[in-house]
Amino acid sequence: MEPKQIEIKGAREHNLRDVSLVLPRNKLICLTGVSGSGKSSLAFDTLYAEGQRRYIESLSSYARQFLGQLAKPDVDLITGLSPAISIQQKTGGWNPRSTVGTITQIHDYLRVLFARAGTQHCPKCDRPISAQTTEQIAGSVLVRFEGQAVMVLAPVVRGQKGEYRDLFEELLKAGYTRARVDGRVVHLTEDVRLGRNIRHDIELVIDRLTVSAEGRSRLVEAVEAGLQRGEGTLIVAPVEAAAGKGGKRGRRKDVLFSSRYACVDCGLGFEPPSPQMMSFNSPAGMCLRCDGLGTTYDFDVELVVAEPSRSVFRGAIPLLGKRLGRWRRHIFRGVADHVGFDIELAWNKLPQKARDALLYGTGEDHVTFEWRRGRKVWRHGGKFEGIFADLHAKHRKTRSEFVRGFYEKYMRLRTCPECRGGRLNPQAMAVGLGGKSIQEVSGLSVSAAAAFFAGLRLSGTKKVIAEEPLKEILGRLEFLMNVGLHYLTLDRSAPTLSGGESQRIRLASQIGCGLVGVLYILDEPSIGLHARDNQRLLEALQRLRDMGNTVVVVEHDEETMRAADHIVDFGPGPGTRGGELVVAGTIEKIRRCKRSVTGQYLSGKREIPIPEKRRPVTNEPK
Repeated sequence: MEPKQIEIKGAREHNLRDVSLVLPRNKLICLTGVSGSGKSSLAFDTLYAEGQRRYIESLSSYARQFLGQLAKPDVDLITGLSPAISIQQKTGGWNPRSTVGTITQIHDYLRVLFARAGTQHCPKCDRPISAQTTEQIAGSVLVRFEGQAVMVLAPVVRGQKGEYRDLFEELLKAGYTRARVDGRVVHLTEDVRLGRNIRHDIELVIDRLTVSAEGRSRLVEAVEAGLQRGEGTLIVAPVEAAAGKGGKRGRRKDVLFSSRYACVDCGLGFEPPSPQMMSFNSPAGMCLRCDGLGTTYDFDVELVVAEPSRSVFRGAIPLLGKRLGRWRRHIFRGVADHVGFDIELAWNKLPQKARDALLYGTGEDHVTFEWRRGRKVWRHGGKFEGIFADLHAKHRKTRSEFVRGFYEKYMRLRTCPECRGGRLNPQAMAVGLGGKSIQEVSGLSVSAAAAFFAGLRLSGTKKVIAEEPLKEILGRLEFLMNVGLHYLTLDRSAPTLSGGESQRIRLASQIGCGLVGVLYILDEPSIGLHARDNQRLLEALQRLRDMGNTVVVVEHDEETMRAADHIVDFGPGPGTRGGELVVAGTIEKIRRCKRSVTGQYLSGKREIPIPEKRRPVTNEPK
């Protein structure tokens, strides 16, 4: 039979003086008293410590060897004790990878939701892309082009230089007679001449047919052959547009299909979206520039370019040295000639494009450099990675702490330029749901995110897939709002949370777990909470109690005391003058107790005087 009370006899932990009392189970209990009177000693160092010790003793000897032994608190007897969970006043941790979304498991459900119900877009051109079966592609063609004469095309060459005579011969031997080359349909039996140094688009004509339900089998065969030749991609175009000489104008009516995740226009292939790809804590999804942190420790332009009134050759960047060598000078001249600016100009007179090229490099561009010696000129080419890349390499490779510290004087923590603080790689951030990416949803406040998901409308298979994740997400968002955390964003980093915010987040997580028969011990959960949200916190604690749990709260807040079922007052003073049980019972019993300092304030016999004069309110900066 389940006990109806928790009995404590002879508690002497810290400054407690043989405290013996009975606490009712499945009630909201408030431990109060002046600071240092022994409230936390009873709650955390006695009740919680004994609950944890008993739990560890219930495990096997093999498991206990990894957990170690906990000391028994200084108490004679505790009966009726339930498994205990402590939610104390402390920060959520210093791990920069932890966010509000990960702590509450909301991000876990977000990853599943976006991976399984989201729409993949190309990170470059933002066009929707998805994997389709042959039957799905054939059905889409039938719906879109029914009754029209179309060409089924397989892209075999995309934006590549060459004459492709061997390719045309191979296709002709395979039984194909037509191809669309640079927007114009040609016969492969003709002598097709292409410019060797010009980029070409070649699409093989698989079949020409009129789309109809009766000819579905022929359409499916053409789609299968096209996907095989096009390596998973297919183009369907009306005959009059495909056969025209309009080039790009004719290709506007083309419809692209893919049996895999790929963008034909950009030539980019992708892995199918997965929950791991949507996580910034997984190598499959994190931004490679910042390793999923959203910030980088990078060189700061203002610190590196210490003398902007000078040119690069005359000491604008002291880290390069007082005088540049001939080799470095010829490199910078090559970049200047490639981009198109005067390297002799002062830094503050250079255009932004020139500054970016010098600091961050020229990307994939091939730059030609000229090394002059007398009348002779040697030319060599390559990529220019930029001054910052060179400084990063020196900072990374050095083994000297002195040299590393020297470079770090010119560095600052800043938002990652690749993911812009989103922590994810471009493919993950290109998955959309309801018009937003997972990064944009994570940037919403708790209340705004709840409104977004409540208004999300899905259909078909996506609606079935999203039903359970949406239910969990909305439930956890509601718990966060119930404890007054509606203003936090889901991507808020855990180290930036206050102690009160961290505690209420853990409280919301416990409410979401739905445990029954547990002893919850909280340390001043109202700390840092606005008075208007205090009632919502109390409703959350009462909900936790109504689920069948015992909730013990160490608190000074009057509103919490009035909402409690049972109050225990410690005192009468702090430290050596405290550690005694002054009075326990209802709030009326506390108010009638003359020895209780808390009761004197609750009854109005003592009060904190309100000052007659207050400092004037001013918005002017000090």
